[in-house]
This record gives sequence, C-alpha cells and structure tokens, in this order.
Amino acid sequence: MAAVTTENPYGLVAALEQGGIIAQTIFGIMVLMSIVSWYIMFTKWFEQKKLMAEAAEVEKKVWSAPSLKEGIAKIDKNSAFRQLADDGLRAFDHHEGKLTDQIDQHEWVTMTLNRSAGLISSKLNSGLSFLASVGATAPFIGLLGTVIGIYRALVNIGMSGSAAIDKVAGPVGEALIMTAIGLAVAVPAVLGYNYLAGRNKSILEKLNTFAADVHGYLLSGARIARPAPAAPAAAPVKK
Repeated sequence: MAAVTTENPYGLVAALEQGGIIAQTIFGIMVLMSIVSWYIMFTKWFEQKKLMAEAAEVEKKVWSAPSLKEGIAKIDKNSAFRQLADDGLRAFDHHEGKLTDQIDQHEWVTMTLNRSAGLISSKLNSGLSFLASVGATAPFIGLLGTVIGIYRALVNIGMSGSAAIDKVAGPVGEALIMTAIGLAVAVPAVLGYNYLAGRNKSILEKLNTFAADVHGYLLSGARIARPAPAAPAAAPVKK
C-alpha cells in the first residue's frame, strides 16, 4: 500500500501564503539583506587576505632592495602598498607649483601619505556600514512580521469565537518563523562586522607603519641629496 504524503500546513511556504503580500515582502527584504551581507563578508575577507599577503611581501622585497623605487617595482601594480609608496615618491619628486611651493616639502610628503592611507582605509571599510545596519535592523524587520502574525492570530480568535489550535497555529507559526529569520540574518552580519573590522584594524596598522617607513626613507634621502654649501673662493695670490 503506497504511503500517503501530506503537505505541512504550518511550514514556511504555508506561512508565506497565509501571511499574504506583507509577509512575503518582509521575507524578501530579509533574504536580500542576507545575500548582500554574505557577499560583502566573502569579498572583504578575500580582499583582506590579499592585503595581508602583500604586507608580508613588502617586508621581504621592498626593504631589501637597493632603493625604494627598485623595491616597489617588485610589487604588484594594483597593491595598496605600491599605491602608497608611489604617491609618496611622486609628492617628493614633484613638489612644484605656486601653491605647493608655499608648503615645506617634508610636510607635503606627509600630507600626501596621510591622504593616500585615508583613501585606502575608506576603501577597506566600505560595506561594513551595511553589515552594521543589517545587524541593527534585521531583528526589528523580523519583529514586524511577528507582530503581523500575532495580529492575524487574534483576528482568527475573534472571528471564530474560540482559541482553537487550528485557528491560531498558522499565524503564530508565521510569527515565530519571521522572528527566527530576522535573527538568522542579523547574527551573521554582526559577527562578520566585528571580525572584518578587527582585521581591518590590523591591516591599517601595517599600512601606517609602511607609510611611516616610506616617509622616513624619503626624509633621509632628502638630507643626503641636499647639495653641500659651496666652498668660498680662494683669495687671489699677490705677486
């Protein structure tokens, strides 16, 4: 005798069907938030992994080279460390123009390195604000679905005049499902934000250290390259 299969009347699909357009919209928003959150977490993790590998490469290749230019030539052109060093060298070699002439060269190099490091930091932190927003709002979006589900349960009780389980099981199940989905979206986003923010802090420390080393090298080179004062001309010998 073949077994008779019945659909679960209290599952996710049934809850979305019974909840109508409001429940389906809330569910769609949370699914979209979850997909974008996971995408950001994976892409940021790979980006950070690449930068950490570049930091180790810098220690091995750059400072063992005869000069900074030769050292950074060994690094990938798209490397953040290469960008930082190139900006510093460009500022040092091309300190010209009426406005920049009014700024001390050392100060100009410092400003350029800080600006370049700030741009890299901004790129690293992009997307993390979305994770923070998801972690803060997803539980409340799920709570909205919970409230709607409980409201529907109360309406069913009022219409039927009894609190029979078959009247309230569907709406209450929908409410609990929405609560669970909200937490399932928010918890990974919060954990991912904290994890990525901690790794960003470590990477920025390496970038700032490298920027300080580049700055020190350029200042040292400026002192070495500075021409010595000309010796006074010898007095003519009287005959």
